[in-house]
Amino acid sequence: MITGPTDDTAQARDELASEYVLGTLSAQQRAEVEQRLLTDNELRAAVDSWERRLLGLTDLAAPQTPSTHLWLRIERSMNALGRRQPTPVAEQPTHWWDRLSMWRGLAGAGLAATLLLGALLLTQTTVKPTYLVVLVAPQDKAPGWVIQASDPREIQLIPLGVVEVPADKALEFWTKAEGWQGPVSLGLVKPGQTLKVALDKLPPLEPNQLFELTLENTTGSPIGKPTGPIQFIGRAVKVL
Repeated sequence: MITGPTDDTAQARDELASEYVLGTLSAQQRAEVEQRLLTDNELRAAVDSWERRLLGLTDLAAPQTPSTHLWLRIERSMNALGRRQPTPVAEQPTHWWDRLSMWRGLAGAGLAATLLLGALLLTQTTVKPTYLVVLVAPQDKAPGWVIQASDPREIQLIPLGVVEVPADKALEFWTKAEGWQGPVSLGLVKPGQTLKVALDKLPPLEPNQLFELTLENTTGSPIGKPTGPIQFIGRAVKVL
């Protein structure tokens, strides 16, 4: 949630500072914040704090030279932020684990989103996670959830916002590693709530392991496999 530049609570200032440093504000909002920084010492301190906290992100990945194609994608994505409208939930079933073209498209975007949004989580914990996943909407690649794990036997699913779910539907959490016959359900998820999931009955986490949230009946999929449309999807990235 983007906080207005005139909010003056400590939490509002901190949220605004984090979004300013991460670069998720619109051009107008960013200009308003920069004007406010000239006189608001508390907001300036919050921005400085976030800049220091996110500096450690540079230790997580080796330097990479972005391709011209990637820069063009980033520019198009930034231009589209101000024009994005809510997308109605699709009711079209699909088998996500067989859609290789979608995974190829998500690979670069997922890694970039992981390094960016995962930084927020890394700076708020004393133990760095060994795996990070950013779950994005397949339609516009908008991030909706982050998965982190400092223990390969447990993951934490963290919302980045509140997702609208129809009253007669529920979000179901799935994972599938390479070599598995099909996805395994990790249970139902309440929108906007953090969820810890034990993986003690599954093999340890591995790089590129798939995770997704689908829209199912309120009691979950009746067949043990996804039957509803994909809402968010992503791959595991090892960061340690």
